[in-house]
Amino acid sequence: MNSIVLAVLLVVGLLLVVILVPVLIGILIYNRLIELKIETDNSWSDIDVQLKRRHDLIPNVVETVKGYAGHERETLEAVIAARNSAMEAKDAPPEQRAGPENMLTNALGRLFALSEDYPELRAAEPFQELQKTLGEIEDDIQNARRYYNATVRELNTKVAQ
Repeated sequence: MNSIVLAVLLVVGLLLVVILVPVLIGILIYNRLIELKIETDNSWSDIDVQLKRRHDLIPNVVETVKGYAGHERETLEAVIAARNSAMEAKDAPPEQRAGPENMLTNALGRLFALSEDYPELRAAEPFQELQKTLGEIEDDIQNARRYYNATVRELNTKVAQ
């Protein structure tokens, strides 16, 4: 009788191991994927914060440039339109925000290129401060994008595995 009880216990133990190990592994994999998804969402949030800082700074830049190069209306309007387009896309997924944000980056580049044509604008302290701040924000955006791309790559790799 002892050998039968021992055999039954052995079979039940093996069944528990065979069932519990895959369940535990599944739980661990699922939790890791959730952790990576949350990290990816947080890294996108970092980008979003930097983009908002840039959006908030643009009216100040436009007003400063207007004071020195107000007749460059087309360039100023392009920056304002690009900012508005980027702000309208603020709740869209990352892939849909890229286009408007790139348009804004290009419009800002054209705006800052104006300073080459207007030495008094280039020499103005408010313009220099805004240009410096915007440059810092652009660096922060670039760093946040790098981190976001790394977290998305890690998440995609884990999903594929």
